[in-house]
Amino acid sequence: MTDAIKIDVWSDIACPWCYIGKRNLENGLAATAGDDDAPVVEIEYHSFELSPDTPEDFHGGEIDYLSQHKGISAEQAREMLDRVTGVAADAGLAYRFDILQHTNTVKAHELLHFAKENGKQLELAELLMSAYFLEGKHVGRDDDLVALAVEVDLDEAEAREALSSQRYRAAVRADQEQARQFGITGVPFFVIDGKYGVSGAQPVEAFSQIARQVWGERREVAQTADA
Repeated sequence: MTDAIKIDVWSDIACPWCYIGKRNLENGLAATAGDDDAPVVEIEYHSFELSPDTPEDFHGGEIDYLSQHKGISAEQAREMLDRVTGVAADAGLAYRFDILQHTNTVKAHELLHFAKENGKQLELAELLMSAYFLEGKHVGRDDDLVALAVEVDLDEAEAREALSSQRYRAAVRADQEQARQFGITGVPFFVIDGKYGVSGAQPVEAFSQIARQVWGERREVAQTADA
């Protein structure tokens, strides 16, 4: 039995391309499910803060944030959002930048580490990104994050303690340090089987192709060993 391919994903909850990349990865892997020898894949998410200096409560909309953060005009910011909204729609995601609540994401990353420890990281990652980009929910405050944790069947009291104690902050920083060691400067970034780096929200077909390629390499190694 060939071991699962490990895909490590560095991303941020507040990164629009990360959600698109997440969905394209999932759809790419789903496209391989019907193969006679379908790849088996394990996915793990890692913390990356695109804007760690963002306050918990940012006063203004996404256009205001982009104008301030990137030093561009409101019109340029609007064009950027229109473009990413269109790409997201192609991935089946209906982004709502008009209701999005920009916030600091370090607590969301801490909660993801708590969820990983309890076998719920993938479910929570999806819920956090959906809450942020599709539903206009706040994902930076303890109460709001705990409510989302409960939605994926995590214990409410334990989730609240995980946030208030900041005991997963070191794990967040460890992910970020590993990203620096790998030379990752932007997300999403996918590390496939510890040896292939894939940057950006690649199309569905690219993820299908690399999964099949790596799985084939795994099979060749296994067959050589058996021989």
